[in-house]
Amino acid sequence: MQKVYERLFVGTELDCCTGTETLAVVHACKNPCHANAVGYRGSLSRDHPNYLVLQNDYNLYLNMIDPDKPLFMLPLFSSFRKFASEHWDAGRSVLIHCNQGESRAPTLAMIFLAKHVGAVSSDSFVNARQDFVALYPTYRPGLGIQSYMSQNWAQL
Repeated sequence: MQKVYERLFVGTELDCCTGTETLAVVHACKNPCHANAVGYRGSLSRDHPNYLVLQNDYNLYLNMIDPDKPLFMLPLFSSFRKFASEHWDAGRSVLIHCNQGESRAPTLAMIFLAKHVGAVSSDSFVNARQDFVALYPTYRPGLGIQSYMSQNWAQL
């Protein structure tokens, strides 16, 4: 787990833990976190009420993979921003983790720092990424997430 900014941390699957009164956790990985939390194996029907997200008190489980072709959906990012903002504003630390801590989790951290905290540029993905790499040098976004961020930054 790496501290990125004040109470904001990015981690890998090894950092996965249950959120507490002092730490909100965003699990940005389909497997194992979202699948285990929702209780499925393989694929989940798009009609399932927790297809994209499952939230409980201090945990947000995202059905998020990192393909070369972007398959992301805006409601996933909206749910993330709402969850992270509420917990941050309540004074909790926020841990965002994915499997390797290189693409999904740091991208979410960058969005949060740009759009809620104001610690990195919010005018474009290119500028936000440039600022964010100074805070998290191991940021290696996948092709799909780069494409999605470039095309949808303003809507996030």
